[in-house]
Amino acid sequence: MGQQQLLLLVLGIVIVGLAVVVGIQAFSENQKQANADQMVNDAIRIASDAQAWKLKPGAFGGGASATNWTGLDFGQIGYTVGDQGLHPGTDAAADQYENLNAVYDIALDDEELTITGTSFDAAGDALNTVVVVVDGTTPADIATTIN
Repeated sequence: MGQQQLLLLVLGIVIVGLAVVVGIQAFSENQKQANADQMVNDAIRIASDAQAWKLKPGAFGGGASATNWTGLDFGQIGYTVGDQGLHPGTDAAADQYENLNAVYDIALDDEELTITGTSFDAAGDALNTVVVVVDGTTPADIATTIN
């Protein structure tokens, strides 16, 4: 009877240990997915603000329906740029926007606006990357990619 109880005790400990490991992995994956969702939300908000800037008359600080994205930066659409110290081990450049979710960068060319967001883990390694491409001023002109 003693051996049977010892075997059940060991089996119970192994099952509980496996359940803890699986739970930790599930939490980690869920955290990464939640971060990616938050980054997409941020990037879409930035894209929407950029579209509003493009449609705003020049007299009010907008792009005056310009045919390209020339002159747009985070400051033009009301975002604070530079390193805010929110991601230890990484430094946002003077022209990048940083919030708790990620560090965002804008790249402009004649036809498109590309917003790239990169999040970092505690060690400063890249966790998620979100790329949003805007090529017009309607919601259909926004394309999102998550890496």
